[in-house]
Amino acid sequence: MSDEGNLIPVIVQDIRNNNVLMLAYTNDEALELTKKTGYMHYWSRSKNKIWKKGETSGHFQKVYELRYDCDNDAILARVEQEGPACHTNSYSCFSKDPLRADDIFSQLYRVFDERKKNPTPESYTCKLLNDNNKMLKKIAEECAEIIMAAKDEDKNQIIYESGDLLYHMLVMLYSKGITIDEVMAELQRRRK
Repeated sequence: MSDEGNLIPVIVQDIRNNNVLMLAYTNDEALELTKKTGYMHYWSRSKNKIWKKGETSGHFQKVYELRYDCDNDAILARVEQEGPACHTNSYSCFSKDPLRADDIFSQLYRVFDERKKNPTPESYTCKLLNDNNKMLKKIAEECAEIIMAAKDEDKNQIIYESGDLLYHMLVMLYSKGITIDEVMAELQRRRK
């Protein structure tokens, strides 16, 4: 029951917002432990043993619902996640490229990655990434500018200043290791 031949894939979903957190594997013994304790247990292929999610990180997954798929060969686990789900400390294991490849947010994050890996002194993005105070001051400045544009009811200026504010906020989020996916999850949570 504990070898890889009897493993069942488990898709783990956040009960709060339906986001997919991770894909893992379980076997009969780990599944029984999950049902018995109310916390997710998996079969670790790298360690070749059962592990309780969060036993080292403290990021446990409380089980709310387990569902087999139509062929009984995969499980959907709906959980309440404590902290990040991914071993990289990301909210989800699928946070690496959370948006469509042609999405402007994904494109900007790729530019930020490139600037971080290959910094150049003339790059404005590099200057922001290397100077936290400058980055935060720019966000404050852009907030004031968008407020003035809204006060003046200048639609074109509101659009322009919104672009400035979003850009600087995205640089800040990137610098803090926060993905757009995590921000979107927070917005989804607020819909309730």
